[in-house]
Amino acid sequence: MPQPVQNTPPIPEKGAREGGRRMAVLLVGFGGPNSMEEVRPFLDNVLKGRPVPPERYEEVVRQYEAVGGASPYNRQTFDFAEKLERRLDREGCPLPVYVGLRHTRPTFAETLERMAADGISEAAGVILSSFRSEPSWDRYVEAVEEARAGVPGAPVVRPLAPWNDDDLFIQALTDRVREGEASIPEDGRRDAHWLFTAHSVPVEEDRRSGYADQARRAAARAAEALGHENWSLCFQSRTGRPEQAWLEPDVGDAIASLDLSRSREVLVIPAGFLTDHMEVIFDLDVKARRRAEAARFAFHRARTVGDHPAFLELLTSRVRQATISPGIDISQRRAGTL
Repeated sequence: MPQPVQNTPPIPEKGAREGGRRMAVLLVGFGGPNSMEEVRPFLDNVLKGRPVPPERYEEVVRQYEAVGGASPYNRQTFDFAEKLERRLDREGCPLPVYVGLRHTRPTFAETLERMAADGISEAAGVILSSFRSEPSWDRYVEAVEEARAGVPGAPVVRPLAPWNDDDLFIQALTDRVREGEASIPEDGRRDAHWLFTAHSVPVEEDRRSGYADQARRAAARAAEALGHENWSLCFQSRTGRPEQAWLEPDVGDAIASLDLSRSREVLVIPAGFLTDHMEVIFDLDVKARRRAEAARFAFHRARTVGDHPAFLELLTSRVRQATISPGIDISQRRAGTL
């Protein structure tokens, strides 16, 4: 099982400047199974007793089998934690970076226990989601608070504000699009169809959070920076009850509706995902690719923002500011009001 990154030595100088507080960073993520043996327990944790048709459950199990049984999410998240920790150290802000996962180990409670044992009193919380809505952001904040309530001496966790409109995030996204575009034959790039994707959420959640508008603004800024006009926003990986309205169009339907006479090149850009986990490596690289090939399109996929230097710079700057200025204490605010 991966362990929290904790090799950074104590930081007495920072503690002295901040009135004796021992600071850290907590990456707050979804999690994923590390092996095929973990898939069913992982899915049971995600579903938590919610009624799901057995055939749908088994379909998801087969999806994990199709990609080798393990999600790269945990490995990529811990790798990112190490890179962020090194970047903070180079920038004169030597803070340990921990990882807590909602649906697998180390759980939020396990990580908070580790932090308390290490003497951490406060942490900047990094919610690993590009765009904010109740399911993609606020429920994670709430889950961390629930875990804190059960851990004696748990540190206060102050979540960073959403960053999807930050110039550095847009720079990282734009660079990933540019890299993806390079896979298209040069004579086909100008008219290629670009599809920016984000995880679908219920329409009612979108009305409350402006989630789709956040994704649309980020996509528009990236496309404008690269001077590309033939782009659109779509959604993917919807779950939930069939009768409930979710954001559309689905990426597969969006691909099927494209004008083949204009271009046969399709570049899919997972703007709403920070790592290449199952929603990317299966829902896009397998399912969306099949839809594209069935419609006679050439499928291309941009990388997720991941450990792009501009994104690391963004978080480093935000964390440095959080250690100086008071943040939002999730122990004192309801998740939905942050």
